[in-house]
Amino acid sequence: MDKELISVIVCTYNQEGTIGRTLESILEQECHLPIEIVIGDDDSTDGTRAVCQALQEQHPDTIRLMPACPNKGFVRNYFDCLRACRGKYIADCSGDDFWTDRTKLEASASILDDNPNVGIVHTDWQKYNERTGKLTSPGKPTINAQPSISNPQSSIFNGSDLLADILMPRERPAIHLCTSLYRNEWIRRAMNEFPQFFDPDTYRCEDVQIPFLLARMGNVAYIDRPTLAYSWGGNSISNPQSEEKQFHFWANVTRLSYDLAQTFGIASPSLDSFMQARIHKLLMHAFRCGKPALRSEAIRMQHAMHIADNRHTRFAKFLTLPLIWPAMRCLRYVVVSLKAQKTSS
Repeated sequence: MDKELISVIVCTYNQEGTIGRTLESILEQECHLPIEIVIGDDDSTDGTRAVCQALQEQHPDTIRLMPACPNKGFVRNYFDCLRACRGKYIADCSGDDFWTDRTKLEASASILDDNPNVGIVHTDWQKYNERTGKLTSPGKPTINAQPSISNPQSSIFNGSDLLADILMPRERPAIHLCTSLYRNEWIRRAMNEFPQFFDPDTYRCEDVQIPFLLARMGNVAYIDRPTLAYSWGGNSISNPQSEEKQFHFWANVTRLSYDLAQTFGIASPSLDSFMQARIHKLLMHAFRCGKPALRSEAIRMQHAMHIADNRHTRFAKFLTLPLIWPAMRCLRYVVVSLKAQKTSS
C-alpha cells in the first residue's frame, strides 16, 4: 500500500457516452498527493472499454484498467477494485457521474492528514439532469447530530452519532459515497472483521455498509460545498427504470440496513418508522409492476424483520389484494395518462 497516494475507484458498465467525462473530471484534480484511477469495466457491450483504454494510453502512470472478465455485477466489481487500491486514501466516482470541484481531493485529503481520528470525509453534491444539463441541489442531509468541531472549512462529527442517520436515508443519503474520501487501512480492517457485510451475493450494495462501518470506527468530516454532479434522468444501478429492478434494489438495501442495525444494536422509533416506510415502498413497487410474488416477498421481509403494520402498509396490502389489484392498476393507468395529457397540452 502506497502511503502517499489516493486511489479513485471508477466502476462502469455500458457508459460509453459518459465515462470520458467522469475520468477527465478526476484527472483535472489539483492535489498534493498523486492519484491512481482504478477502473473496473464490468464487461461492457458498447465502446466503454475502448474509451478507458484510450485514456489509459494517454495517462499510463495514473490509470489502471482492471483486466477484462465476464460480467460480475456492480458490487462485486466495486469490491474487487477496492481490494486492488494501493493508496492511503480511497475515493470513488461512478462512470456516469463527475466531479465539479478541482480541489475536492485536496480539501478532503488535508482533513484526513490533519485528523488521524477521522475515517471518512464527505461533501455536498448536486443532481445533474442528463436530459436538460441542469444542476440542482437535492437539499441538505437530515442529520440529527451536532458537530464536535465546526469551522468554515468543515464540520467534524462523532461517527457513532451518525449511525442511525446513515441507516435511514430519506430524500438523500447522510453520506454520499461518491463525494467521499476514506482511509484504506480502516476499510480493510472492517472488511476483515465483518466479512458478511461485504458479500456481494448477500448484499448488492456498497454505499451503506462502507460509511456505516467507517463512522463506527471514528469521526466523520463534512465539507459543506458541492463537489459531485450525480447523474439522473437515465438508467443507472441506483435509479433503475424497471419497477421490478427497483423492488429488488430497495429490498437489498433494506435488508442490509436492518442487519447492520441488529448487529450493532441500533434501535429507535425513527428507525422503526423508516422500516415501515421501506416495506410500504416495496409493496407499491410490487403493485405497479403487477407481480404477486414481489408482494409476498415484501410481506415475508416484514414478518422476518418484525416490522409492525401502519396505515400506509395496510393500504398497500389492500391495493394488492387479488380482487382489488387489477381494478386499481387500471385506475392508476387512467390517472397517469390524464396527467400526461394535461402536461403535454
